[in-house]
Amino acid sequence: MRAKITYLVTAAVLVFYFVLVGSRGVMLIQSGTVVTVTFGVAVLILPVIGLWFLWKNTQFVRRANALAAELDAEGALPVDELKRLPSGRIDRDSADEVFARRKAETEASPEDWRCWFRLAVAYHDARDTPRARKAMQRAIALHDGRPVHA
Repeated sequence: MRAKITYLVTAAVLVFYFVLVGSRGVMLIQSGTVVTVTFGVAVLILPVIGLWFLWKNTQFVRRANALAAELDAEGALPVDELKRLPSGRIDRDSADEVFARRKAETEASPEDWRCWFRLAVAYHDARDTPRARKAMQRAIALHDGRPVHA
């Protein structure tokens, strides 16, 4: 719940910022000179890109959470079996061991979105965020029945 509130607050702050920047872009355009109109258009592009990025990430998080809820309802969410250091951080060897199992599981069933979801969690635990995101995107695509690109 705390993560959800943090995400909503961050998204609200970003939207406020985008509106503020956008209004400055409009003010520059209204000035009417070639230079200010050019800068105004350039400034308006930034909030558009930001809103698109925020929208895509929000959709990704919502879909990943829906998969997690479905796995939870099936009783198939990955169990946290990782050993932790005294600091609370995940033991690297433990993460590597779980990752190896998840990878083998996914290689054995490459069309099963559940395996890809669990692999994404293993990548995340191993602190490989880009691969975690790609594995989760693949899980979402397989779940939704969309074509998956290698």
